[in-house]
Amino acid sequence: MGRHIRAIIFDLDGTLVRYQGVEFESSWGAIAAAIGKQQESELILHEFLPQRNAYEKWVERDAALLAGIPVEEIVAKIFPPPYATGAREAIAALRGQYIMGILSSGVDLVADRARVDLGLDFSVANRLLIEDGRFTGESETVVDLWKKADVMKEIAAKYKLDLSEICFVGDHMNDVPVMRIVGLSIAMNAKDEELARIADYVATDFTTIPQIVTAWE
Repeated sequence: MGRHIRAIIFDLDGTLVRYQGVEFESSWGAIAAAIGKQQESELILHEFLPQRNAYEKWVERDAALLAGIPVEEIVAKIFPPPYATGAREAIAALRGQYIMGILSSGVDLVADRARVDLGLDFSVANRLLIEDGRFTGESETVVDLWKKADVMKEIAAKYKLDLSEICFVGDHMNDVPVMRIVGLSIAMNAKDEELARIADYVATDFTTIPQIVTAWE
């Protein structure tokens, strides 16, 4: 068909990594649960989810729950990350053929671990600040939940990619704007009806991704 994909970029929470028992299967939720503050984190989520212009404040409130807690205490409870079915196999099959990375409104602690574990080229996620081995309770919002498409454009520019050369894999409503601008979109274990409707493909197992990309091209 003459279409060419050069990069495959994955959402993290609920897509590449699926933490069970927390909302959105998210790294934020898993970290809060690990310190016994899942309820507090979920209250913050329900307060801020409808406020699309207040995401940075949401991140600040979640990060504040962690102030003073040793990083190793968290790491011991949330790692290894629970990768989605077929993720390791699919990425191993794709490695060397495409630029691959993570674009997520999740936590850099988990995104960076996944990047290393899976041999990806980059990870872009929100930062939890650490000093002397402990979380400071501060954060840096790198990927606004509702502005992922803007960050995708920055990634494309950095890697000298046309948006049409990017395949994006995501699972939830905030991934819709990203899927609308890339060349190939895959809804993986979709949790949102609109996402499933607009995606070029809907899948439940990462091992189908190599065939999907090949068929697209």
